[in-house]
This record gives sequence, C-alpha cells and structure tokens, in this order.
Amino acid sequence: MTETTMPVPVAGGTLDVRVGGRTGPALVFVHYWGGSADTWNGVIGHLPPGQATVRFDQRGWGTSRAMPGPCHLDRLADDLADVVGACVSGPFVLVGHSMGGKVSQLVAARRPTGLAGLVLVAPAPPEPPPTVTEEYRRGLSHAYDSPETVRHALDDVLTAAPLPDAVRTTAVRDSLAGSAEAREEWPLRGIAQDISRAVRGIEVPVTVVAAENDAVEPPRVLREYLLPHIPHATLTTVPAVGHLLPVEAPGAVAAALGDFLTHLRH
Repeated sequence: MTETTMPVPVAGGTLDVRVGGRTGPALVFVHYWGGSADTWNGVIGHLPPGQATVRFDQRGWGTSRAMPGPCHLDRLADDLADVVGACVSGPFVLVGHSMGGKVSQLVAARRPTGLAGLVLVAPAPPEPPPTVTEEYRRGLSHAYDSPETVRHALDDVLTAAPLPDAVRTTAVRDSLAGSAEAREEWPLRGIAQDISRAVRGIEVPVTVVAAENDAVEPPRVLREYLLPHIPHATLTTVPAVGHLLPVEAPGAVAAALGDFLTHLRH
C-alpha cells in the first residue's frame, strides 16, 4: 500500500502521520506501549487494496520520541484527536491495541464527528483489574530498560507464538525507542487510571478482539473489567496467540476489521 506522510501539529510539536488508501471508513491505528506505526505492518498488508488507513508513532515513541511530555493518557488522546481532525475527512474507525486501546476509548467517549466504530485489540480495560498492583507496575516500568529485558518481555510475556525474525527485530527496536518519560508513564500511572466513567459515553458499535493466551489482558479480564462498562460491545477470541495480536496474528486482526466494516455497512 502506498502511503504519504503528513505532518500534524499537536501540543509541543509535530507528529508524522502515515496516510494510505481512499476507501472508507478510514481505519485509524493506535499502537501499544512499546510499539510504533510499524506494529500494524502485517495487518495493513492483509487489508483490501485501497482501504483508507492512518497510523503514527505516539508521543514518546519511535519517530515521536523527542516530543515533549507529558505522555499521560489525556495528552495521548488529544494527540489522537488532532491526528483524526487533520487526516480524516469522512467516517472513521479507531483501532487501538493495548495502551492504544485505552487511548482510543477516551477519544471515542468524546464522540468526535465522523466516528463510526471502535475496534479494541487486546485492549487495556477502562477499570484496572486487581492484578495491576504497585509492585506489578514498578516491575513493568523496567521491561524496556535494555535489549535483554525487551527480549524477555517479548518471548516470555507479550507473545504466545514465535514471531518471524524481521517482525521480532522491529518489535525489539520499537521497545527500545521510547523516551524515558514514555517508558514510565504508562506502567506507573496510565495502566492504573480508571476511565470507566468516561467510557459510558461511547455510543458507536464496539468490537473487542481478545487473544486466547494473552498473559497481559486475558479474555476473562476483558469480560470482567471492560464489557460491563461498554455493555453493547461484542468480544471475539483469537486462538493460540498472545498479547501482541497485531504481529502474532495480523491476518486474524485484518479479518476482524473486515467483518466489522461489513457490519457497519449493513
């Protein structure tokens, strides 16, 4: 797919946003903590030719590493809203993975003009589960300290299926490409922030794509700590994969997106 890069002004600087295709609704992709726009390479490769897509490195990550903080959820949501406002002229669907799922929930709750739906891929739930303890968060904040800790996180926590070498190399690169503030903000604060009151404002269709062997946001956690707050959401589970659904099972994620878009048209 051919993409063009659009500079989008946001608070404190500019985000380089990759825009491709013209067939809508546009899919606006929002990556996980430690990811980048490239997290979605495989998914986009499975989409129909011409499908409109928007993706970018969130503040503090990848090409946006030098962006100033804060990197808290509300600022990331403001960034996402600015990207949509600058890059999308018609209906769009937010597609958020993990941390990006929580950011997408906040933006969807604002009911932006043109929002047609919300796809949450192994998302962080709006209500933090009891497992998100202070000890857990402190440990998580060091997951991307070094190449060794990143490889451990990828192999022993984030995935349940081996990644192709090139995909794994990109994931390692992305995890090491975060600013110090971005690496700490999500585990120490964002993951524990309760946004359940806000997400009650989400009115568009919502589908949740869970991973059967997800050690971070398992399906049972999403059923207990997400679905009660977005009761009209539907949940499907992809078998035999872990938390990094977009890179472990890009075809399954693309298929779920296709099904969702078909549902919207009918």
